[in-house]
Amino acid sequence: MPPSPDAPPAAEPPPLGEPDAQAVAQVRAMLQVTEQTRTYPCPQCGDQYRFDAAIQALLCPSCGNRADIVIDPSLSRTDHDLATTMAALRQVLASQTGPDLNDKEVVCQNCGGHTTFTGTLTATRCPYCATPIQRDDVQDAPTRLPVDGVLPLKVDEQQARTQLEDWVNHRWFAPSEFKKYKTAGSFTSIYCSFFTYDAETDTWYQGQRGEHYTVTVGSGDDEHTETRTRWYSASGQVHDSFDDVAQLANTGFDDNKIGALEPWPTAQALPYTGEFLAGHLCRTYDYDAEAAFQLAQPRIDSAIDSTIRADIGGDEQRIDRKETRYNLLTFQHLLLPLWLLTVTFDGKPFQVFINGVTGEVQGQRPWSKVKIIAAVIAALIVIGIVLAIYAATKHKTGTGR
Repeated sequence: MPPSPDAPPAAEPPPLGEPDAQAVAQVRAMLQVTEQTRTYPCPQCGDQYRFDAAIQALLCPSCGNRADIVIDPSLSRTDHDLATTMAALRQVLASQTGPDLNDKEVVCQNCGGHTTFTGTLTATRCPYCATPIQRDDVQDAPTRLPVDGVLPLKVDEQQARTQLEDWVNHRWFAPSEFKKYKTAGSFTSIYCSFFTYDAETDTWYQGQRGEHYTVTVGSGDDEHTETRTRWYSASGQVHDSFDDVAQLANTGFDDNKIGALEPWPTAQALPYTGEFLAGHLCRTYDYDAEAAFQLAQPRIDSAIDSTIRADIGGDEQRIDRKETRYNLLTFQHLLLPLWLLTVTFDGKPFQVFINGVTGEVQGQRPWSKVKIIAAVIAALIVIGIVLAIYAATKHKTGTGR
């Protein structure tokens, strides 16, 4: 029977040699409908695939079988207007209930053990058989902002441990126990949620330009030169463009240390697929795009102030008033990779972060009071010896006269 003229046209098959990325991902993933989770079993031996940073592909740890990750060429990262997207999300939230982000317990389909997703954790490993498990109900929920892209992990565990070892060994005044992190700490890879912002701003300002000049004051022995400042009114308008201002959207981390891991090569981020997360932890956002922007805005304001000061010129500048208009403000939701070391020392947790793409290391460290006191004592002894030698030399020189 010929097709009805009103029937939609049949989907065209992908060209030969170009695999359908979505079909490949769906076949590769094993969905557990009852648990609303997914895993990536190896078809060759039944073990679970992990995303391997060294080869940038899925790798089975048991048989070595490799599966390349195919990105749908029709997919691309999309910028979202902040105001309209958040308004639409609030409408959805008013009529629907989102996924429960409290502790969620699921049954591992590989060993039957119970695994708990805590808070915003969306990808974890079974504590009994290490099967990588991902929550499906969070990423696909209409009440959550979808993930636009993922920056794949490029620093593998061996490289990360080398970077960490070097960083820890250079913390001279850290307690010796802290340096035993290999046995005392938790070290894991994790994808964290970030929002990146693009903006075009125009800022009108009023301020003052200060110009230095010198005058000679006093007389005789009291005569000296002073630097003074003449102030002139200044006003104008400046334009700033911002591209991919990255803001962490998760709680529980040291924001300053995370910020020091920048820059992130966000231009290399790929359209989202859960295959990049296989074998690694992942967290969805705690702060939505609007709340995260409030955290990022001080950095944007600081950059605008720098532009204003450059526009005012002179030796010093004062900004008395400014008004900023955002002509464009868009965002993307990205997953960025970290290696995270957590060590508990003296009852307090300390975190060390490694940028999972560049290898940059930033972290917290405890201080050893014993080592500091020993260093001070050693310094005093050295100073004492130097002073004694100096006094002896001076006395000898005086006697020779």
